[in-house]
Amino acid sequence: MDVLLNPLDRRHRLRCDIPVLPGAFPVVGHLPAIVCDLPRLLRRAERALGSHFWLDFGPAGHLMTCVDPDAFAMLRHKDVSSALIEEIAPELLSGTLVAQDGVAHRQARDAIKAAFLPKGLTQAGIGDLFAPVIGARVQAWRDRGDIAILRETGDLMLKLIFNLMGIPARDLPGWHRKYRQLLQLIVAPPVDLPGLPLRRGRAARDWIDAQLRQFVRDARAHTARTGLINDMVSVFDRGNDALSDDVLVANIRLLLLAGHDTTASTMAWIVIELARQPMLWDALVEEAQRVGAVPTRHADLAQCPVAEALFRETLRVHPATTLLPRRALQELQVGQLRVPAGTPLCIPLLHFSTSALLHDAPDKFRLSRWLHRTEPIRPVDMLQFGTGPHVCIGYHLVWLELVQFSIALALTMQKAGVRPRLLSNVERGQRYYPTAHPSMTVRIGFS
Repeated sequence: MDVLLNPLDRRHRLRCDIPVLPGAFPVVGHLPAIVCDLPRLLRRAERALGSHFWLDFGPAGHLMTCVDPDAFAMLRHKDVSSALIEEIAPELLSGTLVAQDGVAHRQARDAIKAAFLPKGLTQAGIGDLFAPVIGARVQAWRDRGDIAILRETGDLMLKLIFNLMGIPARDLPGWHRKYRQLLQLIVAPPVDLPGLPLRRGRAARDWIDAQLRQFVRDARAHTARTGLINDMVSVFDRGNDALSDDVLVANIRLLLLAGHDTTASTMAWIVIELARQPMLWDALVEEAQRVGAVPTRHADLAQCPVAEALFRETLRVHPATTLLPRRALQELQVGQLRVPAGTPLCIPLLHFSTSALLHDAPDKFRLSRWLHRTEPIRPVDMLQFGTGPHVCIGYHLVWLELVQFSIALALTMQKAGVRPRLLSNVERGQRYYPTAHPSMTVRIGFS
């Protein structure tokens, strides 16, 4: 941890009477430690400074970070805004659901949410669309016997999303290339010159948006390619509130972004945990053999409690979204602290996901905490998807994808008499920000 912090910055400073964590570097602030070792950074800051402190996110500025459990309630507070997300990543997230509040957020969300509920996903046949794609990919893994797991789950998720959007197979290479260029906007320095990431990322965004607009026009002309876009356009057009197509296009692009990186990370961690814990694999295989086939409807997921518990416990221990930025619109009471109006906030989901105040034996990977519960799933149990008006609209889609994946993996590998085995060090090279994932170098064998 010490090498990730600036040894020359040892001053104890206050901002708005809240301590600033020492160790920030010029320009990049605490980002090296946030990216490479966020859990230890949060624990170190809490021990030294208490439950409220400032972290320096470099270009994104200072965010007041709160590890008091009361901070989780801020996600539902009417005087806490999500607009800070757009300020941090305007090139990617401007005009999208995650960066809007109030009426604008409700109108956009209401216009498309029906397509993402279990009924909408079932009517659109999403499970039937995904099952053969997942099955073919895990079959290829079995045949190869040795894979870089995050690279493979990332490619699989792109294929699923592109199929979801109805993109023809012949167009996939071009979309894949443009998508990779789009992701450069996340880290692009603010220099708009030919050949630099900002220029390439903007060009890719404009290309993708133009394609999405054509998909929308095709859907309205009843000549749409199969996929969820047709359903989103249909629901969008039936809404009572007049919204521009810019809103629809921006949020379809958000689906492309949000549905890839975070789900691919969780999928990779599922395989890693199955490789690390043979008893988990045996329990999943037993369930998969009892079920006999990959589920395709949400109504079928109740038959797969082990796969669902694996999905939920993996998300708890390895949350793909580790931090959520917000802004206080009015003065707030958070724990024992009064937070001034206008304060930029960081809500550390990673900290709460593994907090002993919220979970029994939080450092233990236990399916039993989900298998033997009698109470319904609480907001704190799915905090990786947020809560309140900004709870992730893709929750039911991800739930379906990851249960399908787990059952398909177990059925395919068991049929060949093999199981996942970890071939490399998992802890080395993990990343925690802006989203979390294992290293691209982590390899899984099937033998």
